[in-house]
Amino acid sequence: MPSINKPVAVHPSLKRNELGLTVRDYEGTMSTLCAGCGHDSITAALIRAIWELSLPPHMIAKLSGIGCSSKTPAYFVNGAHGFNSAHGRMAPIATGANAANRELTYIGISGDGDSLSIGLGHMCHAIRRNLKILYVIENNGVYGLTKGQFSASADVGSRSKRKEPNRMAPIDPVSLGLSLGATFIARSFSGDKEQLVPILKAAMTHRGFALVDVLSPCVTFNDHEGSTKSYMHVRQQARAATETDFVQPAAEILASIGQNGAVNVTMHDGSVVAFKGVPPDYDPTDREKVFGFMQERQSKGEIVTGLLYIDESVPDLHEMNETPATALIKVPYEKLCPGSAALDKLQEDFR
Repeated sequence: MPSINKPVAVHPSLKRNELGLTVRDYEGTMSTLCAGCGHDSITAALIRAIWELSLPPHMIAKLSGIGCSSKTPAYFVNGAHGFNSAHGRMAPIATGANAANRELTYIGISGDGDSLSIGLGHMCHAIRRNLKILYVIENNGVYGLTKGQFSASADVGSRSKRKEPNRMAPIDPVSLGLSLGATFIARSFSGDKEQLVPILKAAMTHRGFALVDVLSPCVTFNDHEGSTKSYMHVRQQARAATETDFVQPAAEILASIGQNGAVNVTMHDGSVVAFKGVPPDYDPTDREKVFGFMQERQSKGEIVTGLLYIDESVPDLHEMNETPATALIKVPYEKLCPGSAALDKLQEDFR
């Protein structure tokens, strides 16, 4: 619709990344979501993260299912590949696309209904295959498109807009990811761009499945008093497990945290980053300790955010299957289909 197209004018003072592109070059169409929707803030963080990483738009693949969250891919990187699948089916579509072309950066946008209900099984198998993808769950605890019913992530006791309390235990994507062996797990808040942008950058460069659960309040159906997914509740209960930042691989920089728990470090580009110490007993590479920490904090009603767990040692889907280093779409047809004689020889090995 022409009424929602963005103006093409670009201010000459806008900064450009390594590809010579501005932030505007990574935008999409105008959002049709409700004004103030947390999903739009996630879109802004994605645009910033992709721009800072200088990813070529044509080397990005955006995928989604069905729901308010699944409209997000239309709002960033117009020049990327995109596929809007059926409800809950984004993960298998992404798996097939990744199998054919491992050279793209895959960004999957889903919601708590899309991933934790009808798509739960598909997401679980994408995790166990360690599919290389940034998998964002825009988590608001309700079904926004169907007028605000509780989703599978709604907390016990959280009240709907009609004041009914939720009585069923939630499915927590972070705990689920830890139990299934996910190799990158983070949680953030749509209203905390300073934390969310570096998390997204780190997730996009991770060598496997990067699960990022983003609490994203629904301003129409789940932003009222009594909701545990409202802006006010999340701001009051959020506790950062780690101070999050992302630095592209480069020559090693050494520094130590001072007695006051903070240190300023000059980076390769001349910028200065402030680092703070994290809880002394928190180790984001120890799955068992992270799980225990999460359970302890959740029992106190706290919402733990930051990069919660990471493991770079697990091979991804292509490494496990020893596929070619190049995309399968680039492999010559004669090598992909060597003929009946080669098939007969292969079958002999299984007899």
